[in-house]
Amino acid sequence: MKIQIVDENDNLIKCMERKESDKNPGLIYRVSYLWITDTDGKILLAQRSFNKNHNPGKWGPAVAGTIDEGETYESNIIKEAEEEIGLKDIKPILGKKTREKTNWNYFSQEFLLTLPSGFNNFRIQEDEVEQLRWFSKDELKEELISNPNIFLSLIHKKLK
Repeated sequence: MKIQIVDENDNLIKCMERKESDKNPGLIYRVSYLWITDTDGKILLAQRSFNKNHNPGKWGPAVAGTIDEGETYESNIIKEAEEEIGLKDIKPILGKKTREKTNWNYFSQEFLLTLPSGFNNFRIQEDEVEQLRWFSKDELKEELISNPNIFLSLIHKKLK
């Protein structure tokens, strides 16, 4: 799979194989993620598969994906939502775009979605997601304090 490599202003430079881009941590790529809440204010997080190369087993947004060649941020998140957790025909709301420099270097485009309270009609793609879990905001804040290393840095930033 070829992913999009961009410059400091998020302009496309080229597409390259993911394995090749991982060998050069200075390259900047694109990621989209879906922040899902329900009508009661609970937050849906996904635990990444333990077989992932980046952050295996960590809890992060319900859906996330690296932008492939020919995709937009929005087309990617719609595709990933269906593949990773079985959500079809979603209409996500555009959120903030940020530049992230952690162990990796990327632009991160947020999308927002609200589901009805009690919604659990998910189909998990096991090579991407270990499990899904709804957290109340207070419960998640407590978990971030007691077990900070099990969450992606994005979750810490999102709940500040």
